[in-house]
Amino acid sequence: MAAMAAATGSYGLVIGGREGPGHREDAADVLNPATNRPFARVAVGDAEDARSAMEAAEAAFRDSGWSSDDGSRRARALVALARLLEERQEAFARLETENMGKTLKEARIDVGFVVRTLEYVAGLADKIQGETIPVPGSRFDYTLREPLGVTVHIAPWNYPLLLAMRSVAPALAAGNAVVLKPASLTPLTAISLARLARDAGIPDGILNVVNGPGGAIGETLVRDPRCRSLSFTGSSEVGLRIAEIAASRLLPVTLELGGKSPVLVFPDADLDRAARGIALGIFGNAGQMCWAASRLAVHESVRDALLERLKKIAEATRLGPGAEEGVEMGPVVSPEQEDRVLAYIDAARDDGGIVVAGGGKATDPRLAGGNFVLPTVVANLPPSSRAVREEIFGPVLSAVSFADTDDAVRLANDTAYGLFASVWTRDLTTAHTVARRLEAGMVSVNEPPITFPQTPFGGFKQSGLGFEQGLRVVENYTRRKNVVVNLGAPKRKS
Repeated sequence: MAAMAAATGSYGLVIGGREGPGHREDAADVLNPATNRPFARVAVGDAEDARSAMEAAEAAFRDSGWSSDDGSRRARALVALARLLEERQEAFARLETENMGKTLKEARIDVGFVVRTLEYVAGLADKIQGETIPVPGSRFDYTLREPLGVTVHIAPWNYPLLLAMRSVAPALAAGNAVVLKPASLTPLTAISLARLARDAGIPDGILNVVNGPGGAIGETLVRDPRCRSLSFTGSSEVGLRIAEIAASRLLPVTLELGGKSPVLVFPDADLDRAARGIALGIFGNAGQMCWAASRLAVHESVRDALLERLKKIAEATRLGPGAEEGVEMGPVVSPEQEDRVLAYIDAARDDGGIVVAGGGKATDPRLAGGNFVLPTVVANLPPSSRAVREEIFGPVLSAVSFADTDDAVRLANDTAYGLFASVWTRDLTTAHTVARRLEAGMVSVNEPPITFPQTPFGGFKQSGLGFEQGLRVVENYTRRKNVVVNLGAPKRKS
């Protein structure tokens, strides 16, 4: 692997349409997970910078005209932003790969999804409307949908731009001003997109990006009296903490949290197709997905045949830096995340699990400087194992077998999470009846995890609160006002 040059590129906080250092002028190296070497510098803000961003957002919401009734203006700006991003899709994808580690193929798909998201919500911007309601007497009653004001968005590191814009775009479409706090590990594409805002016709201060430590900046943003709504994607532990703060202020929140998603494979499934889909659902993005299909429950009659197929796929998966041609899985995002994943694999062995494939750090000398974990399949783990019950956020699949449909559904629902589930079968009755019984916000049949801007994304139980995406997503970022007009009051005599 060729040595990487010293850090290149400088990124600042974007507040009020200006990019620059925080008030303390702190900065940090940004590391490439494939080498753990720096390739850029990014400004690091603090609580004071967070408050400055909130102030700039409130002023823009009040004075810029962005929140007016002219949704077509917002629609045009969001479409323009989509075009600007599309023109730079390759550059953004390469930056995402270098910053986060995922393959260039995956990063290109992610950036394309952001383009489609911007286009989709742009189409909703001028269709935010109320309704008329029949009421007794000579009265006219109607409702209005109004933007909330300043909305706060705290994004994760696994899909840095995609998951940020999934909530930012509809908030902008609804007429709000936004403060985005990207993950400290992966802030570069969010800052880069904010640089395009003015050229797209988005007023200064409507889209602000503040990078820095999650605890200090995140809590400051949520506690700020100007915050009118919060969208958070990340771990359940942090999400619950944020929800507590938001509840004390009666803030509306959208939380997309952890997952431990089951995959059910019935005896009539196409095993070759299922194996490819299961591998994509757990080895894609190196398993760093909230909806990673990480728990396999396969019918006992086809267990060995499916595991053999998964073993072959895992062992044939080509690891390497995401920007290299032909690489199928990149590194995990940081040395700390690598240690976390490897610790779960060790714990699985201690619990009696049988490692079918992988089971450790990649041994290729070319990959020694990066955070590369082998695609791993572990069978025969007891239900109480931490590797079965907790979110690993790495390329680790646990596999058990079931005897009948009731057993399969019981295994699938035996989790604190409820984000996603997958069913593999050729039988339509099985597909529909099992999908109804699964405690998950999203179910796919004969497909790995898949979503579109027009389909709701959200979970049950400890996987979150509310939904992103879909036709109603702008309602997350509006408030309803009811107006009643008495039309029958007697006229005053002059």
